[in-house]
This record gives sequence, structure tokens and C-alpha cells, in this order.
Amino acid sequence: MRDEEQQRHRMVEVQIARRGVRDPVVLAAMRTVPRERFVGAGMEEFAYADSALPIEADQTISQPYIVAAMIEAAEIGPDDCVLEVGAGSGYAAAVLGRIAGTVFAIERHETLARLARERLAALGYSNVEVRIGDGTVGLPEEAPFDAILVSAGGPDVPRALKEQLAIGGRLVVPVGEPGSQTLCKVTRRSAGRYEEEDLGAVAFVPLIGAQGWAEDGSRAASNHLAGASRKRSLPEMIAEAAEPLPAFDDPAFGRLFDRFADRRVVLLGEASHGTAEFYRARAAITRHLVEHHGFTIVAVEADWPDAAAIDRYVRHRPGREAAEPPFQRFPEWMWRNTEVAALVAWMRGHNDGIADPDRRAGFYGLDIYNMRGSIAAVLDYLDRVDPEAAQVARERYGCLTPWQRDPATYGRSALRRGYAECEEAVIAQCRALLARKLDYAREDGDSFLDAAQNARLVASAERYYRIMYYGGAESWNLRDRHMFETLQNLLDAKGPDAKAIVWAHNSHIGDARHTDMGAVRDELNIGQLCRERFGREAALIGFGTHTGTVAAATDWDGAMEVKRVLPSRRDSYERLCHDAGTPRFLLDLSPGRHEALRRRLAEPRLERFIGVIYRPETELWSHYSQAVLPEQFDAYVWFDEAQAVTPLGPEHRARGTVPDTYPFEE
Repeated sequence: MRDEEQQRHRMVEVQIARRGVRDPVVLAAMRTVPRERFVGAGMEEFAYADSALPIEADQTISQPYIVAAMIEAAEIGPDDCVLEVGAGSGYAAAVLGRIAGTVFAIERHETLARLARERLAALGYSNVEVRIGDGTVGLPEEAPFDAILVSAGGPDVPRALKEQLAIGGRLVVPVGEPGSQTLCKVTRRSAGRYEEEDLGAVAFVPLIGAQGWAEDGSRAASNHLAGASRKRSLPEMIAEAAEPLPAFDDPAFGRLFDRFADRRVVLLGEASHGTAEFYRARAAITRHLVEHHGFTIVAVEADWPDAAAIDRYVRHRPGREAAEPPFQRFPEWMWRNTEVAALVAWMRGHNDGIADPDRRAGFYGLDIYNMRGSIAAVLDYLDRVDPEAAQVARERYGCLTPWQRDPATYGRSALRRGYAECEEAVIAQCRALLARKLDYAREDGDSFLDAAQNARLVASAERYYRIMYYGGAESWNLRDRHMFETLQNLLDAKGPDAKAIVWAHNSHIGDARHTDMGAVRDELNIGQLCRERFGREAALIGFGTHTGTVAAATDWDGAMEVKRVLPSRRDSYERLCHDAGTPRFLLDLSPGRHEALRRRLAEPRLERFIGVIYRPETELWSHYSQAVLPEQFDAYVWFDEAQAVTPLGPEHRARGTVPDTYPFEE
């Protein structure tokens, strides 16, 4: 089977069948049509991604699942005559051509219509004809139609299309205001009787035409609803529920989050790794929860050994000198920036006034990447407390040393040399260290916790770098399980009254079950695991922005760049928040709060995720994913325009911005 065929089969299995499309005829047609032939030039490698893609004339080709779901809803038979409104590149018409007897596709853009004809002809679809015209008025000369599918959203169902249905015919069309569309199925039961069915929330481009929207976004003159009552828009409802945020240094900022102070775990997200406002907001919330509500664990999406150097600094703990400053692994700007430096300095000052070491707030890393640093930490600890065990550990870890500096290469080597080459050795070392827990803990509990967690990290990291080359959900799930288990170990070590604040990306702290991560890709994350373990005692708080700048790279291991963030898409949650008109706000999404808004927001929409890499030129398929915001988060923090973080450099020490003993800099 060729690679494209394999991708089509996987697309159908993962993106379509698992989401509930069951018609075997529809699934077979989706497996047959080569989607890569219908995307824009240069987009072929993304043809089987679970997203819409750009095509010519600034239009898009629909998400594969939506195409399949609409065709299934239309109940098309082999002898049916079908009309598709909004042919675009011709992809949906090609799928319809595999199922129906005759297909007419109408497209208002002449360039798109011409290209669609060429593509369909080249692939031999002789039963599909593409016309140029206003799709909202249909093709009365070819009516009646057994089924009509509309690939754009109108203010309501076009009257002309209803009238062109055969008796028993089905019309599937998105309707509603942009940002609050639903998929409507209309069945004509008699000459004057139609039945309508709501198939759920969708997001489509506007249906432009005489019985749709005008070019300026208003309703076309022939399609006004006489006497219709005005329904509050979603942005208006958001504006009503939004609680404006004061300045970061205003004590009132932190007090807005007192509603979550009784939780065991408060998880604070970010829509990108390189946005200053996200760091400053999380720092303000963290300071308030630590100072006023007894939180003593600050656990971040960072490597354990690097964070341990910061923890020794903020808790005034003695410890070995690090071989190199922490957070040298790419991307440095995530933690080596001025906002984190300010929080670390505050934590050190806060702890300075607390005599009991157990009540001091600590800084911990949850992540899995720094295998080299973890091995060094385990060996250093054993050298001090049990030299004989250290020698055994060196022998066990020996098989990993060629890959410590670039652990990703270990995955490639493990695939060639045996899947479990080091797994047994590192797990044995982890178990051996944990077995001595009581003996070691008598000497120094904090040091034991550090060494034990490093041993766990090495075992997890070995598996992570071995399986990451399989692709799919396995490596992601291993990483997030490791981070959750690290958090759980911290809470257990600090006692039943310990409370933690977690800093991680939205993709980690928002409940994965209510995004494409869980629904489509079988991925879980820390937020989901915390809800499953702690229930209401976990608060998941997401962050978002409309535009501004961000610190990011173009490629992995690339240099940091300050990039302009594109304005959010009009079919996204971010655009709803932007249109609400409040520049900075907290939106409480907890059950029982703003229930009417929660119901409206529960329609799946796009949400933006920017990580280490940001590629504005491919933003739709690189950085957007479907989500259900009020189920994903308990609250959402919004900054309409945000700026890139400022990474630390030598100039900060020269200006006295950081103290001489500060651990980030040499």
C-alpha cells in the first residue's frame, strides 16, 4: 500500500470512524479520494491532517470529518441526483461522485471552479459537473435534487434550496451567526412541509449570495427575517460575564483567584511558551496563593534537575554547585526570562522570613527531557551516601551515556539495537534507589526526594526517547503521565495538607478529553489526570490572546525570534473573546456559573496552541485544534494583545537586575 493510501486509511479510522461516522459507503469513498490532489500547492504533506486547509482564492478545503459527517447525514444513494453548494477545490464533490449517480457542484469563484473541473477530469469523475454561479439560489434548471449539501454557513436556510428538494429530499446546511453556527438537516416531507433537525455545532466560512450573507458581512437584502427577535451574540454574553483584570502588581489581581484557593492543585496554562503576559499573570496568581493560602509547591513544565538548582536557591538549601547554569536546554527563553527571574527572587525573599524549612515554597520541575542532568544527579547523590551503590549505578547507566547530550538519538539507536536495551537497567536502578528510601531519608529527606525523582526520570526518559519515533499518542502520554506522577510524588512527600501550583502549556493543563487530543488522537494530559485523581480539588485555568508578539523559533533547535502573532481566526474561541471588547479579563467557566454562556460555548470551536515553534504561514493546520472550552478549563484568562518575553542575558547582571548569587547565570 502506498504512503498516501496508508494516510487515507488512517485518516478514515482515526478522524472519521472513531468520531461516529458509520456508513460503510461513505467511509469507503473517503478512503478512495486522494485529498492531496485537492489542496493548495505546497500543502500536500498536510492533506490528511485533521483540519481545514487553505486553497486558492483565499478559501479553504473542509476538515475531512465534516465532509464525511455531512455526506452521511444527507443519506445519499447510488441513483441520487445531488447538488453541492460551494465546490471549492472539488474534494467533497469527488467524494459525492463515488456515492451518487449525478453530482452538480456550484462555485461562485471562477478560478476555483476552473481548477475543480480540471482536478475532477484528471481523476476521471465523469458524473460530476461544476457550474459557476450564486449557490444560494441553487440550480433550478437541474432540480429537483435528492440531496443538497452546502459547504458554507448562511444566516438561515436559503428558501430557494428548500424549494429545489425532491419530496423526501435532504438538505444539509450550516446556519447561524459566525461563531455560533449549527448544522441543520432539512427533509422535505411534502410540497409545503419540511422537517428540521439540529446536528450540532460547526464553524464554516460565510455563505455569500442573494439568499445568504452580503460581501460586507450583513444579511443579503432578499434574506432578511421580518420581525425576528434579536438574540444576544456570544461576544456580548462573554462581555457580560467577563471580570476585568487590574494591573499585575495590584493586590486585587491575585484576589480574583481566591475562588480557587481551597483547591489541592491549581493548574495555570499558557497559549504560548513565549508570551510575557502569561508569565506575569501566573506569577501574580502564584505570589498570592503562596503568601495568603498556604501553597508550597510551584511545579513547572521544566526539567527536574534544572528546577532543583532554582529550588535550592529559593529555599536557601545547601547543595552542590551545578556543572552549568540551569535551563541550558532549548528553548532557554521559557524559564531563563525576566518574568521568571522576578518570581524566583520573590520566592527567595518570601522564604527568607520563614524559619520552618517545610513551610517554605519550593520550585520543582515536572518534565522528562534532561536525562543527562538526571543521571549526574543520581550518581552525585550516591557518591556521597553510598559509593558502592554509585558504582553499580554507573555500570547500569553506562549503556545510556552515548546519548545523554542528545537523548533523542537514543530512540533511533534503540530501534536498531533492541527495544529494551536499557529499560531493565534503569528501572532496576530506580527500584534499588527507592528500596533504600528509609535509610537515605534518615540522612536528608530533601536530598532523597531529589535523587529518587531523578531515578524515576531516567527510567521514564529512556522509554520516552525509545518510543517517540513510533509517533502517535504513546510518547505524549508517557511524558504527561510522568509529569503527573512527579506532581503526585511531590504532594505525597510534602504531606496531606500540601497544595501545588502547576505552570504548563494549555495543551497539558486543559482536560484532553474535551479537545482533539483525547477525542481523536487518544492523548491524555496532566489536566485530565488531575481531574480524575482530585475531582473538584483541581482547578484548570487556561490563558489566551488575540494578537501581539511572541518569542518562538521557526524550527526545533532554531534560534529565538520575536514573531508577530496573527489575529485570531473568526471561527475560534479567541475571536469570540476579542469581539467581547474587554482587553483583559477572567472568565469563570465553573459549573453553576454563567450556565447559559457555558451552554453556548460548549459548541466545539477552534483554539490556538503556540509552543516552542510558531509558523504563522501555516497557522491553521500547525497551531489550531478543536476544543470545548467550558469543559476543557474551569476558568480562562484573556489578554487581547500580548508581548514576547524578554530572555535573560549578561546585561541583566551588569545592571543589577539579578543578584550575584542568582542561579540562572554563570
